[in-house]
Amino acid sequence: MGGLSLKVTNRSRKGLRGLPPSVELPEDATVEDAKKAIARAAKVSDFNRIGIFDPVSKKTLKDRKALLREQSEVVKHGELLVKDLGPQISWRLVYVIEYLGPLLFHPLFLSLRNQLYPAVYPLLKNHLPYGIRTDPSLSFAQQTAFYMIVAHFVKRELETLFLHKFSANTMPFAYVFRNSFFYWTFAGLLGALEVYAPFSPAALSPDVPTPLTYLGIALYFIGEAGNFDVHYYLAHLRKPGETARKIPHGHGFSLVTCPNYMFEIIAWIGIILVTRSPSLLLFIFIGSYFMYTWAWGKEKAYRKQFGDKYKKKRTVILPGLL
Repeated sequence: MGGLSLKVTNRSRKGLRGLPPSVELPEDATVEDAKKAIARAAKVSDFNRIGIFDPVSKKTLKDRKALLREQSEVVKHGELLVKDLGPQISWRLVYVIEYLGPLLFHPLFLSLRNQLYPAVYPLLKNHLPYGIRTDPSLSFAQQTAFYMIVAHFVKRELETLFLHKFSANTMPFAYVFRNSFFYWTFAGLLGALEVYAPFSPAALSPDVPTPLTYLGIALYFIGEAGNFDVHYYLAHLRKPGETARKIPHGHGFSLVTCPNYMFEIIAWIGIILVTRSPSLLLFIFIGSYFMYTWAWGKEKAYRKQFGDKYKKKRTVILPGLL
């Protein structure tokens, strides 16, 4: 069996010191194997710091299990572009930290509601579009929202720890702050601060649940169940030892490129119908934009890799809309 002899080039002027001019790899070498070989040659202790890029598009080769011989431009030019990505943190840990924010803020503001909101209400009462709930107990919508939101992020944490598989081991450590800001600020801090206030739409909603509230609860369970189903399917799409990407079928993939995002949005629409929360509406609006861009990237990747074997989608996260 032959091997791969690939030229190794720094991607930037301020490149990695000690980079070898070339690297010799076995025929079945993966992206991760190349990272390890380059790290050994350059005396880099953590091979995850090594970023490998396509020599033509200059895009990172994200899938660490992908075979180098299947990367057409790498084979054609016999070259790898390399960059030191700096200190790393595992993808799994980043997601755990991201989802931890809402799980901290919602119980916190719920426990402080009797001290916090009476203190700030006199400062806000002339600027609020709503009245105030006179009953000191939580409304049905507030109680339901707490359990829905906490259950959503507990599910996310459990999936991260025990279900999800990541194409890359790590990401640059600095990204953890950027990635966590969105969840901690919008779903956590702002969402919790608003929902449990006695002058929030959730507090002022009828104590007897309306049909709209029951619709929201139903959409939430449909969205959460569908989202888990897609995640479970994707986690087991490739059998142990397989490295080639596969085209997903069923489980909503006939409707959109990323049905996990579709079900995620459905679940949050359910939460918003229950809470009537402007903060959470802003959260899912921004989140939908990011999911839309990620899903289109996935759609383009499917089209490029699988060609005519892949049935193109016109909408990537919501049928007929986005």
